[in-house]
Amino acid sequence: MKKTIFLALLAIFSLSALPAFATAGTTKPTETSTEPNSKLTEEEISTYRARVEEIRDMDKSEMTVSEKTELKNEVKDIKATMHKDGVYLYVGGSTILIIILLLIIL
Repeated sequence: MKKTIFLALLAIFSLSALPAFATAGTTKPTETSTEPNSKLTEEEISTYRARVEEIRDMDKSEMTVSEKTELKNEVKDIKATMHKDGVYLYVGGSTILIIILLLIIL
């Protein structure tokens, strides 16, 4: 009896989790650029880096909160623009653990 209830609850939770994960990828990306595959040139990258270094070297002690927020948002936008073109691979901890275990076993 307990085993049947456990299996029924397991089936219910398993089937209800699938639609929740399926809706995660349906959001539309917000692309501000007219060319989604445009690559940055070396000149643009160097100007972005120079601007970020200029912002970091500024004396922010005499600035107002709104000016600091404006600079912070500008740095975030520059970083997002520069990271948009790169290809990144994120590997979770459990994936690394499984790979290590497979290497040890094999």
